Amino acid sequence: MTDRKVRWGILGSAKIATNHVIPGLKRASLCEVHAIASRSEDKAKTAANQFAIPKYYSSYEQLLEDSEIEAIYIPLPNHLHAEWSKKALEAGKHVLCEKPIALNTEDVHELIKIRDKSKRKIGEAFMVHTHPQWLRAKSLVQSQKFGGLQAIQGFFSYNNRDPENVRNKFSQGGGGLWDIGCYPVHTARFMFGEEPQKVIASFNYDQKFKVDKMATAILQFPSGPASFTSSTQLVPWQTMHFFGDKQRVEIQIPFNQPGDFPSRLLVDDGSDVTGYPEEIVIPPADQYAIQGDEFARAIIENLEVPVPLENSLYNTAVLNALFRSGETGTWETPKV
Repeated sequence: MTDRKVRWGILGSAKIATNHVIPGLKRASLCEVHAIASRSEDKAKTAANQFAIPKYYSSYEQLLEDSEIEAIYIPLPNHLHAEWSKKALEAGKHVLCEKPIALNTEDVHELIKIRDKSKRKIGEAFMVHTHPQWLRAKSLVQSQKFGGLQAIQGFFSYNNRDPENVRNKFSQGGGGLWDIGCYPVHTARFMFGEEPQKVIASFNYDQKFKVDKMATAILQFPSGPASFTSSTQLVPWQTMHFFGDKQRVEIQIPFNQPGDFPSRLLVDDGSDVTGYPEEIVIPPADQYAIQGDEFARAIIENLEVPVPLENSLYNTAVLNALFRSGETGTWETPKV
């Protein structure tokens, strides 16, 4: 056990930061939120006062120049992730960047080079990766009782038609696949422990926003297919199902599981379609606090971060291939 805490700077005051990540970091045992920056001094000051953060800055550059800050969390719009991740690494900071960390594989390759040169840690903020319910689900599908993971199905949606929201702005990397479709892609890769050999997708686009409002995809892995639908203009819902030849596992709230509410996994062998599956209840867990502590532990103990750039490279390649498939109407091979 260590008394050492990693000093964090928050690069932006986006809702994901103020609603989830900053509160999570404040509750984490290995983290200390030391400063926050915004292009608006008023926003930075307001957030600093709200969360009792000692310092605030009116520019991102000032935050990166603060020698007391060790790690930077980046919640900026998607099209700025790679740019500011590079700048933070070059400033000698460790970096935890919101997903997607980049919109193309070229940027991920460049980040890898800068990471290796700077000797800093950098990871993509897929908070689900370290959540206890996902770790338990993976152990279940790897058990002999399950019979081998052979198929995955998922769904993730919300309804947001706000033209001012960054998720609806094409120029800022908006659209459902980048925002939430990346989760079933990441978790399917995590659960199979493999990379998809080919992918295919169909898109419905919002004619006004020019971003995908619905995407349906199939990822063909060596062990079987993973299929999912993501949408920004449907009733909010989420689920992930995993199928073996002996059992199935369902995660009821796979992505936005509230930190004060127990997680529930359903396990069923299909022997009685009128019966009830076994329910596994996992105590409440703050996935943002866990994410912060695991990243901080990687810094303190010089370990690999939970979601390294090599993982991000493949996730980005798959998402790019899905967009290509939407254009060609055929199977596409992810290119790293």
